[in-house]
Amino acid sequence: MIEQLTVLLENEDGRLSDLARDLSEDGIDMHALFIADTADFGVARIFCDTPRRAASMLARKGYRAHVVDVLAVRMADEPGSLAALLRRLGECGRGIEYGYCFPHRDGAVGVLKVGDASIERILAQEGFSVVEAEEVYLLDE
Repeated sequence: MIEQLTVLLENEDGRLSDLARDLSEDGIDMHALFIADTADFGVARIFCDTPRRAASMLARKGYRAHVVDVLAVRMADEPGSLAALLRRLGECGRGIEYGYCFPHRDGAVGVLKVGDASIERILAQEGFSVVEAEEVYLLDE
């Protein structure tokens, strides 16, 4: 599992800009940003160099921020790669709370919020390329 910084933001003009400024002013290096929104609030999911320090700093500034463990798996960028991963998770009885994918080098990375970290070992034994915690900062290279 890798650590993802999750921040709830009110849907107000400038809130994302404020978040980016506050992270920058505290020396937090943001590697990736993913945003989901509803009518009332947005959810910013961030890979950064120090997610726990960032969450603490943001909480002190009044943000609703916390660190979430997510599963990240490298995949081929071709039809069926994500389907194979999701099928295997289903066969193992693992539900997915949310997920997103992004291109990376010659492939893609699937990021999934699953409840049980033991799935990493199972996937790795079956040949899936699980991103280890120390590798998360290499995803932007």
